[in-house]
Amino acid sequence: MFEAVEELIGEHADLERQLADPAIHADQAAARRLNKRYAELTPVVSAYREWKRTGEDIETARELAAEDPGFFDEVKELEVRREELTERLRLLLVPRDPSDDKDVILEVKAGEGGDESALFAGDLLRMYLRYAERNGWRTELISSTESDLGGYKDVQVAVKSRGDAEPGQGVWARLKYEGGVHRVQRVPATESQGRIHTSAAGVLVLPEAEDIDVEIAPNDLRVDVYRSSGPGGQSVNTTDSAVRITHEPSGIVVSCQNEKSQLQNKEQAMRILRARLLAAAQEEAEREASDARRSQVRTVDRSERVRTYNFPENRISDHRVGFKAYNLDQVLAGELDPVIQACVDADSAARLAAAQ
Repeated sequence: MFEAVEELIGEHADLERQLADPAIHADQAAARRLNKRYAELTPVVSAYREWKRTGEDIETARELAAEDPGFFDEVKELEVRREELTERLRLLLVPRDPSDDKDVILEVKAGEGGDESALFAGDLLRMYLRYAERNGWRTELISSTESDLGGYKDVQVAVKSRGDAEPGQGVWARLKYEGGVHRVQRVPATESQGRIHTSAAGVLVLPEAEDIDVEIAPNDLRVDVYRSSGPGGQSVNTTDSAVRITHEPSGIVVSCQNEKSQLQNKEQAMRILRARLLAAAQEEAEREASDARRSQVRTVDRSERVRTYNFPENRISDHRVGFKAYNLDQVLAGELDPVIQACVDADSAARLAAAQ
C-alpha cells in the first residue's frame, strides 16, 4: 500500500538538497517553485513516515501482548491511529485542484427579481465580506454598479489571503464552491401585502491569475473609454475615465468605472480579464481530459439554483450536497464554514472515489 509515496520521498529529499544550495536562491522564481513543491510534499512525507512507524509499533505491541495481556489496549489504540493515518494519506494523495493556493475575484450579479434581487446581491456581498474578515483575508472592491434601492446590479471584489497560505489552503480552496445561482425566499422590502417572493442572484468565483498564468497579446485587445455613470464624485462623471476592454479572440468583455483615473480602471479591468481567461483555459483543459469537475452556473435562472436562503424558516439549503441548517441569520453574518465544509467533504469523497 502507498508504494507511490516512496518516489515522493525521493523527490522531497532532492528538493531539500536543492533548497540548501545558496545558488538556487539567485533565481527567485525557481526558488519559489521549488519551495511550493516542497511544501506540498511535506505533509505527505510526514504522514507516511508516521503511518510506517505506527505499523512497526503495532507489531511490537502485539509481540509484547503475547506475553502480557495488558498491552492489548495499546494495540487497539495504535490500530485506530493507523486507520486514521491511512485515510489521511489517501486524501493527501488524491490529485488536488492546482488553483487551491490562489486568491480569487468574486462577482455577484442580480438576476430575476428586479430590485429585490439587487438587494439580495448586496446581502450576499456582505456575507462574503464578513466571512473574509473571519478568515483574516483582505478584500478589495474592484467594480460595482449599485441599484436605486441600495443593492447591487453587479459587483466584483478581490479576496486575498494575508501572507503565504498553506499549500492547498488559499482563498480559492474555500470560495470556489460558492459559484452558481443563489435563490432567496422572503418578503421583499418593496412588498406591501406581506407575500413571500422568490428571486435569485448569481455568484461567479474566479482564481486570480498572475501575469505568468495567462499570456495576453496587446494586439488581441480593443480598449474603449467612456464617461462613467452613476454616483462617484466630481471627476468620475465628468471625464472619460471608464474603460471597456474586449479580448477579441475569446469575445470576453470587461468594463470598469469605479476608479477616478483611466489608468486605474484599465488595471482593474485587466485583472478581471486575466482571471476570466485563466478560468476559461482551465475549463477547456478539463474538458479535454474528461475531468467531471463541478461547473459553476453562469446564468441567473431560479431553476438552476445551488443554494436557497429561506428567511421565514431561517433555513439555508445547499442542493448539491443535501446540506440543510436553520441558522440563516448566522450564515449571513459570515458563519459560512459549515456550509462550505459540506461541499469540501463531498468533493474530497468524489475525488477519492475517482482515484481508486
